[in-house]
Parts: sequence; structure tokens; C-alpha cells
Amino acid sequence: MADYIYLLESRLSPAQQKAIQAVREIARAKGLTVFLVGGAVRDLTSGSPVRDLDVAVQGNALKLKKDLEKAGAVVTGDFEAGQALFVRFPGSVRMEVGSTLSVHYPKPGKPVVKAATILDDLRRRDFTANAMALSLNEGSYGLLMDPLNGVADIENRELRLVSNYGFIEDPVRMIRAARYAARLGWQMEEKTRARYETGKSEGYISAMSAFQRGYEAEEIVREEDPLRVLRGLEHEGWMKVLAPAWTSAKANVVELEKLREAQMQLQIRGIAADASAAQFPLLTAKLAPKDVTALKKSFARQGFVAEIQALEGEAKKFAAELGSKQAAAPSAAWKLLMGARPEAVLWVAYSTKNAGLQAKFKSFYTEWPQARQKVPFTLMQEMRIVPGMAGFDELVEKVVLELMDGKLGTVEEMKAFLEPYSPPAPPPPVHLRRARGTKKDTKAAKARKKVDEDLGDDAEGSEEVSGVEGNGDSASAESAEETAETAAPAKVGAKAGAKAKPEPPVKVASPVKQVVAAKPVPPAKAAAPAKKAVAAKAAVPAKPVAKKPAAAKKAVAAKPIAKKAAPSAKAPARKPAPKKAPPTKGSGKKLVAAKKAVAAKPVPKKAVVKKSNGPSRVVAKKAGSAAKSSKMPVQPAGKRR
Repeated sequence: MADYIYLLESRLSPAQQKAIQAVREIARAKGLTVFLVGGAVRDLTSGSPVRDLDVAVQGNALKLKKDLEKAGAVVTGDFEAGQALFVRFPGSVRMEVGSTLSVHYPKPGKPVVKAATILDDLRRRDFTANAMALSLNEGSYGLLMDPLNGVADIENRELRLVSNYGFIEDPVRMIRAARYAARLGWQMEEKTRARYETGKSEGYISAMSAFQRGYEAEEIVREEDPLRVLRGLEHEGWMKVLAPAWTSAKANVVELEKLREAQMQLQIRGIAADASAAQFPLLTAKLAPKDVTALKKSFARQGFVAEIQALEGEAKKFAAELGSKQAAAPSAAWKLLMGARPEAVLWVAYSTKNAGLQAKFKSFYTEWPQARQKVPFTLMQEMRIVPGMAGFDELVEKVVLELMDGKLGTVEEMKAFLEPYSPPAPPPPVHLRRARGTKKDTKAAKARKKVDEDLGDDAEGSEEVSGVEGNGDSASAESAEETAETAAPAKVGAKAGAKAKPEPPVKVASPVKQVVAAKPVPPAKAAAPAKKAVAAKAAVPAKPVAKKPAAAKKAVAAKPIAKKAAPSAKAPARKPAPKKAPPTKGSGKKLVAAKKAVAAKPVPKKAVVKKSNGPSRVVAKKAGSAAKSSKMPVQPAGKRR
């Protein structure tokens, strides 16, 4: 099934949509339900052009006359018996606003109406293709009501009577069936055709009212191709009933084709003109004046007659404005053509003999529209002027008008014209990522990186693993270790008072977090001999190795235990050592696997020599409380290496 909401938005012109919206708002304010019915729904479903709109409200439509006029509509006629108003909205939109009624016929052509629901209103109509409705109410907008399966007859392109007595009750339906067949090219359904022929031969048409006669004659003039419909009705013999003096021979065929060509050209350029008023003098060009007057008088909508009579004067006024100096520029002429009443523009385009006006219309059809192809959309996008921003369409129209006048020929001129409309540049994006800290000492960082690389290369050749890293300067560490090993206990005591030349402090790497987190070992009470400490020290590698995990166990077994020296009553005051030795690596730190060792930033530490009555040794001050709190069990001296 077709999506009728989409059809209402895409198949109707903007002017028709505005007219429907105006009627919806009026009906909502009055508390009435409103529906789109009749030929408009048929044309939407079949794909034919929607010529006019039929709207039905559940209430008295005659009471909406003042509200429709306030909404901008012009009431061109009314039909009190059928409670219907004929109005024209801006943009040449014709609409019939009627009430939902149920009708019965005591006599042929004599209807009796009363208010009813929308479904009853659909069942009293002429053909099933016209007995459909679309809801225009909130909550059910676009809902199709088709109680008689009119969609199937539209697909079959057939006209089927709603009632078997349709032609008897309302004989004008026979003329309407012939008019639809001529316009749409449809055929009557078999039984409908048989009843049509019966009614035609029996003279049912004699019961037709004068209002219906004038209404059908006016509908011929309002057809898109009136000459075709006129010939179809003439072939069926109905023109003798409607207007005996009016035949297809009275029409000016050549001028009708010329008018239709001008209408198509204007429609391509966006001017939708209703050609009904312009067609009437051409359809009756060879008709006697008294017959023309009688024909106008019979029309059901006298407002349409007023439009026919006023067309010539409006066209002359518009032609004078178009040929004036104010419309000399192409942009000014374009504005005048697009803003004038479409019917007046159509008549001037068709009937003018002025060479200047003809040249302007020719430019309007061919030359001026090419300016739209020169609009620099790429440049506008670079200047942040994009579709969707406020005033974009109006700006494009301004650029088109400037290009029509031959202006804005260079890029510089175009930029200068667009600059006032260019929005400011957006602020730079905000980065939520935390900025990295600045490097304070690049040279020191490079040196540390180089030392780390050296340590990594040396660690590949080592077979033992240590959980504590050596200091960053390998050369200083080796020299400090040799000094500590060669110093004998006696010599240390003899040279205690000598002054040695101090060396620059050695930077010692601070222990990593994993090592600090190891279980502390309580310090031993007795001091170990210096020789054993030196022997144990050689078993501890200076650099971590990740190749052999078995070596780590040996290193742990041979690890010396740091012990506090026995207190001495005659301990001399502490003096600086001749050379600052690096901290002893076997000082109560639990050894861990080399995989957990991480290079840390070296921290300078001082090494002091403790002097006592017993053998002296080098004690290193280390940061933290890991060495003091080590809980590693003390191994017997016999098992030490």
C-alpha cells in the first residue's frame, strides 16, 4: 500500500500544502474532524497531477466562510443545498470545502441530505475511485479509508458505480463519467457501462438541475487539456445538454497550443499558473458574444467569471512594469516575474507582441537560469557557509541575482561579497589527555640511558641473578670494591688518623619498589669476620641477569648477613674514610628474580668506615628501612662461601 503521508508531502505543491494546513488549523480550532476526499485522493493514488483539492469536515462547512477568508482564501462560490464552499488560496490553489453528508433521492435529481459520518459520506458518492478519504487529523494523519475498494478499480483503471441506481438518482454522473474517461483514459466497468447506455437512451439527463449544468460546463474550462475533454463530451452528445452553441469548432486550437507551451515554460521556472481563466477566451473564440455571456452566467462559481474579466487588465499593468526602467536589470526583471500573480505573467508571456518583453521572457527561459550553475558552493563551504545554516537559501538567491547582472566575476569579488555572511571559525578542540612533563636535564637523561644500555649488555653474559641493582657508574663501583677488599683490618686502624684526599661522591641506584617490598630480616647481633664478608661479597653479582634462574638460588645461599658491630667502650670518633666505597651489596636485601628488577634513578649515598676494637668493615648507608627490617634467616658460617 502506498505511503500517503509521503504522497501528501511529495506530490502536492508547496501552495497546496499550505492550503491544507490552513484548513486543518481552522478545523482543529472549531473542534471538527477534517478529511481529504474525492478526486485529490484518486489522483494521489493513481499518480495523476492533483488539479484541485476536495476537503470534507464533519460539521457545517458553510460556517467556516469567515475563518477561511481570514486565512487568506477567496470564496468564489457556494452551494447551500450541498453545504459546500468553493475557495481559492494563494498560489492558484482551488479547493472545495464540504460537509460529510448522507443523501437519499425521493425523486431523480432531488436529493435530501443530512449530516453523517465520513464513512456514510463516502458511500453516497458517484464512483468507487472517488469514494476514498485520507485523514488530516492529529493522531491519524495520512490514514486511508476505502470502504468500497476503490484502490482496486484505480489499479484496473475502471469507473464503477457506487450504487446500482447511481445514474437514475443523479443523472449528472453520466456526464461526469464521460469527462473522467476523456481526461484519464479510463473505461467504465461492464455493468456500469450497461447502465450508462441505458440512462443515455432513456433520457435520465432531463432530471439534471441548472446548477449541475453550469458546474459541469465550468469544469470543462478548468481541465488541463480542455479541448480534449470538449471533444469527448461532444462525441457522447452531452454538449447539446450543457451548451448547445459551444462546440470544439468554436475554439482557437493554435492559440490554445501556444498558451499551453508558455504555461509549461513558466512551470519549469517555478511559476505555477492556473490557465483556466486564460483558456476561456480561446475556447470560445468563435462563439457569439451573447452565447459567451450566457455561458458565463451559467457558471456555478461566479468568482471564476470575475477572474476571467479581470485578467486582461492585470496583464496590461504587469506588462508596463516589466518594460519599465526599474526592471531593466536582469535581476530586477527576475524578481518582478517571480513575485507577480502567475496568471498575469502567463497571459503576458502568451499574448505580448513587444520585442523587449519577448526578449526578456526568452532570457528568463534560457539565459538567466544558467547563473545558478555558477554559484561557488565549494568556496562557500571553505568559508563555512554550508546548507542548514540560517539564511543559506536567501544568500544563494542573492548570489544568483548578482551573477545574472554580470557581477562577482572574479574570486576576489566573490570572497568580498560572501565575507559578511561567513560565520567565525570554531574554537580549537580541547584535548583531554594529560600533557607530558618537560625534561629538566636532557644531558643527564641521555647519560642514564647510555648506562642502562651498558648494564643490559653486561647482564647478558652473567650467570647469577640479583634482586638489587648496582649503581649507574660501573667504573666507580669497581674501583670502590677493590679499595674495600685490599684494606686489611690492621691497616685500617693504622691509617685511621691519616688524611686522605676525598673523591667525588658515587651515585648509588636506589632499590626498586619490588625489592623494598620484600620481607625484612632481623639484624644479627654478632659481627662477622671481614674475610668472610669479603668472600661472600664476591658471590654477589653487580648486575642483574635474566638468563639462568638457578644461579639466583646460589646467590641467595651465599648472601652475607649484615650484623651490627659489638659496642666498644673505647670506640674512637668517626672519621672520613680515605676513599668513599660503594655500599655493600649483600646488606640484608632479599634477592629476587632479575625479571622483576627495574632500573631506577640513581641516588647518591655516602659510605663511611666504622672503627672499633674488632675488625672493621665498610658499612653503606642505604635509603629506607628495608635493610634493617630484613627477616631472612641467618645461615651458619660454615655454609658460607
